[in-house]
Amino acid sequence: MIQSVDRAARILRTLAASPGRLGVSELAERLGLAKTTVHGLLRTLHDHGLVEQDPDSDKYQLGPQLLRLSNRYLDLNELRARSLAWSELLSTRAGESVRVGVPYGDGVLVVHHVFRPDTSLQILEVGAVLPMHATALGKAVLAYLPAPEREDVLAAGLPKLTGRTISTTTALARELEAVRERGYAVEREEAVLGEVGFAAPIFGRLGVLVGGIGVAGPTERLSGKSRETAVATVIGEAARSISRDLGAQRWPPA
Repeated sequence: MIQSVDRAARILRTLAASPGRLGVSELAERLGLAKTTVHGLLRTLHDHGLVEQDPDSDKYQLGPQLLRLSNRYLDLNELRARSLAWSELLSTRAGESVRVGVPYGDGVLVVHHVFRPDTSLQILEVGAVLPMHATALGKAVLAYLPAPEREDVLAAGLPKLTGRTISTTTALARELEAVRERGYAVEREEAVLGEVGFAAPIFGRLGVLVGGIGVAGPTERLSGKSRETAVATVIGEAARSISRDLGAQRWPPA
């Protein structure tokens, strides 16, 4: 590992995790590095547009070049490209917002988000990382991850986000087994109070899991067995279609 690159990456991650701007001293303390080292790295990152400095406080935040880089990642993401049309169709059929995500550490990174087809105020969630254990999209992915990767996620902990969050490995194991039996995952106010979600996994060539697709919306609109069945059916059709476009022979794989 190249030390300077590692340190620069740690600076970017620390800035990304902070709710506000950070100064040289704050970054040095959090990273356990000398202030001169942090300052030199920040100047280099600043020259490349990866961080920017507030003229009033002299503190740093992420820079605009990162947005260009992230957009390029989305442009080249095959799952996102293959899911664009199917996501729009799913949103229209389900009448709810749609998210497509890929495994990312112990969460799911949202790479595509289609707004609910109405005039309500909505926030774009592309780039958000959803907890695997507490969201439908996360559980749809987690249920089909290879065992070693699934164990890594469980080992990272299962924080309780609401009173309904599954927070024990035994209970989560039962839930993931139910996901595999149904073919789709369910979330009922486990990450956000008042929100319900359904999602299904997406597979690529050789039956390898590549991500998931799902819908989320208010409890009052997604409650009831008939509503769940109807939404789960169209989600499954979208997941199967995207998987086919990615080269999967079966959905879900045997």
